[in-house]
Amino acid sequence: MILEDHVDHVLIDQDRLRARVAELAAEVSCDYTGVEDLLLVCVLKGAFMFLSDLSRQLTVPHAIDFMAISSYGTSTESSGIVRILMDLETSILDRHILIVEDIIDSGRTLGYITRNLSTRGPASLRICTLLDKKERRVIPISVDYVGFEIPDEFVIGYGLDFAELYRNLPFIGVLKPEFYE
Repeated sequence: MILEDHVDHVLIDQDRLRARVAELAAEVSCDYTGVEDLLLVCVLKGAFMFLSDLSRQLTVPHAIDFMAISSYGTSTESSGIVRILMDLETSILDRHILIVEDIIDSGRTLGYITRNLSTRGPASLRICTLLDKKERRVIPISVDYVGFEIPDEFVIGYGLDFAELYRNLPFIGVLKPEFYE
């Protein structure tokens, strides 16, 4: 099986991804200059590649922690039920938190995460997402850093998957419907 054969079209190529991640890193670095206790919270599994590239380009000191959340399973639609599969290992009390997410569509998952983390007493809580599907938003979410606004298409690659496949593609592509319908 050749994964690229499952891609209908490339939505965002490697060069555009690389350039936009660099721009986001510059914005975040500027905004957090002088902040000593920045913690990047990566939402697994989809955001790991974005986090890796973003982290390497930040010019401010920061730590990293991970959360694993489930709301999709093997479906293309969110179940609406959000569960924490793996929680943070460190306390976020009085720390500056930047949630690093791969994609926001309905807003249910991120709404749950932000409500949950807000109860833990962070000094600040911001959101950085690679992809934003605003037209699918059900829960209002204020996003501080957005890589790309995208149309309502089923995307894969650069960490995003369908049934745990396609994460390793070096671009954001649209999956052919026959592979998920």
